[in-house]
Amino acid sequence: MFSLFIAIAFTVESMRAIHNIFLKNYSGCDSSSATTNNASTFNSTSAVLEEAGVLCRRDTTILYMLLMFGTLWLGLFLYNFRKTPYLTRSRREWLADYALPASVLIMSFTGSYCFADIAKDRFKLRVEVPIMQAADIFSLPPTGYFVCLLLGFSLSFLFFMDQNITSAIVNNPQNKLKKGSTQNLDLFVVALLNVFLSVFGLPWMHGALPHSPLHLRALADVEERVSQGHVHEVIMNVRETRLATLIAHVMILFSTYYLIPYPLQLIPTSVLHGLFLYMALTSLSGNEMFERLLLLITEQQAYPPTHYIRKVPQRKVHLFTACQLLQLIILCAFGFSPYPFIEMVFPIVCFFFLPIRHTLIPRLIDYKYLDALDGRH
Repeated sequence: MFSLFIAIAFTVESMRAIHNIFLKNYSGCDSSSATTNNASTFNSTSAVLEEAGVLCRRDTTILYMLLMFGTLWLGLFLYNFRKTPYLTRSRREWLADYALPASVLIMSFTGSYCFADIAKDRFKLRVEVPIMQAADIFSLPPTGYFVCLLLGFSLSFLFFMDQNITSAIVNNPQNKLKKGSTQNLDLFVVALLNVFLSVFGLPWMHGALPHSPLHLRALADVEERVSQGHVHEVIMNVRETRLATLIAHVMILFSTYYLIPYPLQLIPTSVLHGLFLYMALTSLSGNEMFERLLLLITEQQAYPPTHYIRKVPQRKVHLFTACQLLQLIILCAFGFSPYPFIEMVFPIVCFFFLPIRHTLIPRLIDYKYLDALDGRH
């Protein structure tokens, strides 16, 4: 459920960006005065609107949508390239593994050079502020420490939830990992890292969705199996190495010093939101709650032969899906609220879902069915 909420969050963020770009550059134009068959009249009208403080850049809006959905389409096309018969198997796997960076680079080049004369939204970077500058925490008033304590507790609980959920998904037996998990050590290291990052005002780090499962998928050998007419993917082997993560973070460190502001500032924000949509859609692959939601509109004879379909009555499957859907709606109501003080209690809402899962739902669904629906398998 939480991973589906993250996918919805990425989608909502991208849709909000499109809405804002329409309000900024499209709806400010008066169609009756700005639309004309004469190009010179159009240019003069646009100039008058800009002098009056009204932005009339419909080309910027159209390019924004082109780059965003182009990044999504190209990323998904390359991601699914392993299912095609073209090229060799190793090259198909290579294209699928690097689908995201390839689509970002191609669409960034398209937006920055092929449409160089069209205004685009870019990252706003403050290069005059040093990266490694510690925050002056001793200048806070006494009440400021108590406020930070309350906010820090909610944020740390959200990190705790996200880290453990991600760890449970990654260490699922279906992924066939041979090395054991170290959840307590991971939490300890995450806590130490985030203390250091908080002091210097740097982005926090923890296991997150959908990045961690996608990283595992990139290191795995996947085969397609056919069962009763349904095609599903099975992970055969995972290259359990820290080298990929180490190299990625070394490159992130390198980019902070040598790629800011250029060439990173050449990446339009529309490509970034296309990346969000890509991660949202790719994270739905293998998401059991999403698959169970599709069962609500699927003919019963066409149900896939998954383990819980064979073990759990159909009514119990739909009842459990309805319970999770209700919780997901509550999460979205608090997580996407326009009021910041409501968003601040989002981790507390996640906390109250724990007793609901362990006390209320078992009264509706037997434990043997819950183990098949929500257990480790």
